[in-house]
Amino acid sequence: MNPYTIFADIIAGAAPSSKVYEDDEVLAFMDIRPVTPGHVLVVPKVPAPSLADLDPALGGKLFQVGQRIAAALRGSEVAADGVNFFLADGVTAGQEVFHVHLHVIPRRPGDGFGLRARPTSPARADLDYLAGSIRGALT
Repeated sequence: MNPYTIFADIIAGAAPSSKVYEDDEVLAFMDIRPVTPGHVLVVPKVPAPSLADLDPALGGKLFQVGQRIAAALRGSEVAADGVNFFLADGVTAGQEVFHVHLHVIPRRPGDGFGLRARPTSPARADLDYLAGSIRGALT
């Protein structure tokens, strides 16, 4: 997989961005294709195509910065009533840019954004079976 993404240029300052936050490890900037006004992306400065490639401590930092941005979205002119975090990991999950990034999406009543899913009601035995399988894979 080609490690280059547009995020590499944004991090290097070679592509324009509207920065919201920056430190030595993380950069946050406005999404150029927002689903709601104020939609922010939080990215690690090191390339990590997927969550499996991301240092867990840095993954935690993405969410810490996301929390701060969520509070700022509520206190800014965006005046968000709520916030969704979204992180797509893999093509099937909807990942389009292969550099881990956390979407911080401000929400307001009637904004038109939402998850469209059809929850199921599996039997407890099926849930227990899958829980065991996942527990086994945690090692």
